[in-house]
Amino acid sequence: MQALNLPDGFSETGLEGVRFFASRQAIPRAPLVYNPGICIVVQGTKVGYLGGKQFVYDANSYLLVSATLPFECETFASPESPLLGLYIDIDLPQLNALIDELGTAALSADEAEQAMPRAIAPVPLEADMLDAIARLIRCLGDVYERRILGPGLLREILFRALQGGQATALYALAAHNGHFARVARALQLIQHNYAQHLDVEQLARQANMSTSAFHRAFKQVTDDSPLQYLKKIRLSKAHDFIVQQGMKAYVAADQVGYESASQFSRQFKRYFGQSPAQLMRDSQQERV
Repeated sequence: MQALNLPDGFSETGLEGVRFFASRQAIPRAPLVYNPGICIVVQGTKVGYLGGKQFVYDANSYLLVSATLPFECETFASPESPLLGLYIDIDLPQLNALIDELGTAALSADEAEQAMPRAIAPVPLEADMLDAIARLIRCLGDVYERRILGPGLLREILFRALQGGQATALYALAAHNGHFARVARALQLIQHNYAQHLDVEQLARQANMSTSAFHRAFKQVTDDSPLQYLKKIRLSKAHDFIVQQGMKAYVAADQVGYESASQFSRQFKRYFGQSPAQLMRDSQQERV
């Protein structure tokens, strides 16, 4: 990967479900959201913070994210030594197909349904996974290799992840009736309907769980209550609207489901450390 060819932030690779990311400057600890995927840092270091704990992911490990999760992250990088990496989305149909093919080598259905692993955790980068990642990166540089070899390499990387230290999270995600999978479906519901009125009882019904069991399982997976999670998703979406679309704060607040602009502003500043108005000014200056 050549840093000079990559803009800061995320950029497309030409292979569906795979994006490059880069940063030429250190980024202080700040909230962000990762969707289910495999985050591979080729150069540099990132430190994540979730539920009072911290975890490091760098060139010696990859981060496995099995559910859409807000957390806080700090990036260590510089112009001389930029952060470089790629993010691979988890293809759930392909994950299910691989688990079916593994058969008796996979976790049993009961084990998968009972599993309640953390939704995000670093995994040591073993030789077989490192080799598959290196071949994927090489093939991304050629349009024909990318199109012909890329899908098979993504399948291999997902297979390697099923052999790794966070395999239980992938099996639990694929288990249709397990608590983890039910919570993951509730997270998807929130992702698609965050601007609507959602309450714990409604989410529990959608997950086919009692309210108390759902609340307990949700907290185990995300380290947040359902309403805390919903608030973080709404604020993160509003942040994206302001930065990426230049949206006014009050419009962003309405778009993500806030009825009170003042409440939105207070919670936004508490979460991101700056007001929506300050973010708007900073974003406008960067675009000039």
